[in-house]
Amino acid sequence: MKSIAIRFFSPQDNIVSSPKTEKATKTKNRTLTGYISPIGKLVFPAKTVADLGIDFDNTQFKVGMPDGKRKAKSLYLVPGADSQQDTFQFEKAAKSYTLSLSFILTKSGVDFSTNKYTFVIDLFDYEGSPAFVLQLSQDKGSPKAAYTGKPRGRKPKVKVVAE
Repeated sequence: MKSIAIRFFSPQDNIVSSPKTEKATKTKNRTLTGYISPIGKLVFPAKTVADLGIDFDNTQFKVGMPDGKRKAKSLYLVPGADSQQDTFQFEKAAKSYTLSLSFILTKSGVDFSTNKYTFVIDLFDYEGSPAFVLQLSQDKGSPKAAYTGKPRGRKPKVKVVAE
């Protein structure tokens, strides 16, 4: 496979500097997906984590995107050693695992606060170790239709016009 140039982020890249400025295997043949929350966290649902086969509690990841790109269309997650400094740790949520990358995503042109983003997870080998590619896509959800049923509640008062 062709070598991929990846620029990795450090946890310091995810902090606002100034207020202005084990082996992954698929057990089932289904697409592995996740989404970006409105506060800028990558969310991996429990079913996806189970299908990936990696212990997210004890594994730290290096996060990167293709070098030379200004807008993120894909993110790379490469398992790193615990002794490495530029690694991120997933946090356990109720039914998922999350990784907070709000500042990195904002700098990379992902507007997660107003648009919902999902991603598809693909596996690849990076320097002999299994890694993930997250292909980002924006959801084009339809707006909610207006309620057309019977009106509820009190009837509005009828205003009498005096002549």
